[in-house]
Amino acid sequence: MRTFRLDEYRIEDEPYYQPTGDEIELFEAAYRNQLPLLLKGPTGCGKTRFMEYMAWRLKRPLITVSCHDDLTASDLVGRYLIKGGETNWIDGPLTQAVKAGGICYLDEIVEARKDTMVVIHPLADDRRVLPIEKLGTLIEADPEFAIAISYNPGYQSVLKDLKQSTRQRFVALEFNYPGAALESEIVVRESGLDWELAGRLVKFAGMTRNLKGSGLEEGASTRLLVHAAKLMVAGVNPVSACQGAIAQALTDDPEMLASVNELSSSLF
Repeated sequence: MRTFRLDEYRIEDEPYYQPTGDEIELFEAAYRNQLPLLLKGPTGCGKTRFMEYMAWRLKRPLITVSCHDDLTASDLVGRYLIKGGETNWIDGPLTQAVKAGGICYLDEIVEARKDTMVVIHPLADDRRVLPIEKLGTLIEADPEFAIAISYNPGYQSVLKDLKQSTRQRFVALEFNYPGAALESEIVVRESGLDWELAGRLVKFAGMTRNLKGSGLEEGASTRLLVHAAKLMVAGVNPVSACQGAIAQALTDDPEMLASVNELSSSLF
C-alpha cells in the first residue's frame, strides 16, 4: 500500500477551467464554512478538472480516489501491513488528507462498497471526525480539510443510488455540458484544433446527446470531443477520429454504431 505525501498532490500550475455558472463562488463559500461538496453530472463534463482548479485556487493538495466495486473503508482509512517482520499501521489517502488539511475527492462514490459511507458520514457533518475502528481512535479533521464526492445521476439504479442520509450532508453543485460556444472554446484550447472543425465536433456531440435514452446511455462528453480533436490535429481523418474516439466509446451495438457514424459522416 502506498504512503501518500501531501506535497506530491499540490497543483503548481493553473489548470484550464472555464466556469459555466457560479460553481467557483459556491465551492469557496462551502470550503470557508467547512461544508462538504457533492458534484453531480454526466461523465466527462468537467467535474474532475473543476476539482483540480479549485485545489490550485485554494492552494490545497488534492487526493483523488476513483471509486469502484472493490473499494473498501480500509482502502480509504488505512490498514496494518507486515514489513520486515514488523506490523505497522499505514494511513490511507483519506486519513492523510484529514490529518494534513488536504482535499479528498471521491470520484463516482456510488461505485464504492457501502462500508465507505459509514466512514465519510462523520466527516461530512458537524463532527468532522474520522473513526478508525482498527485503532480505536477518532481523528479530528484539520481545519483546512475538505471532502468532495461525485456521481453521475444518469446511472442511478435501485442498487447504486446515493441515499438521502448521504446526500443531505453535502452542498450539491450540478454540472452539465457547456453551451456550444464555450464547449468549442474548450476543445480549441485543449487540443489546438481550428475553430471551424471544433464547431462541427460540438454540433456532432449535440446530435449524440439527443440519442440519450434512445439507444445510448450517454452522449459524447466534452472529454471525448477533446480526444477526437487531438486525433484530428495529429492528422487523423475527422470521420475516423470520431469513430475511434467517440462512436466506439459510446456503444458496442452495431446498429447504434452505424447511426452515430452516419451522424459524423454528415458533418465531416
